[in-house]
Amino acid sequence: MAKKQQSAGTPATTALTRAGLPYTVHAYAHDPAAGSYGEEAAEALGVSPDRVFKTLVAEVDGALTVAVVPVSGSLDLKALAAAVGGKKATMADPVAAERTTGYVRGGISPLGQRKALPTVLDESAARHGTICVSAGRRGLEVELSPTDLAALTGATTAAIAKP
Repeated sequence: MAKKQQSAGTPATTALTRAGLPYTVHAYAHDPAAGSYGEEAAEALGVSPDRVFKTLVAEVDGALTVAVVPVSGSLDLKALAAAVGGKKATMADPVAAERTTGYVRGGISPLGQRKALPTVLDESAARHGTICVSAGRRGLEVELSPTDLAALTGATTAAIAKP
């Protein structure tokens, strides 16, 4: 995986470049009619859906929290709440998620968010040398090691995905 010398122009890639971490940007033609942004990305990139992770914003006991889970599964809200020491989690209001992260739905990246939020990465990421997450806009993914993702976002790792 080559280190990208120039950013692809998103806060996510800028954060990676600034941190000096190796990553690869993958662009594809986004179809606005796609039913699932994550599955579209996996198919377009020819990558297993187990290696493409979606970024979801939830509210845990009133506080916004980021969950990063494989597109092949779904978020276990109870497990997310437990992972951050909370009692109850619900999906965040999309407008609040966009305003807080600085990204649009379907392009929310765990990296370079406007406001740093508590982040939990599903433990399945550790099974892969690299994973793909949104680079900050629809049709743009960044591939990096799960260890680097966790380090840059300050993420904790927990079993928060269900098949």
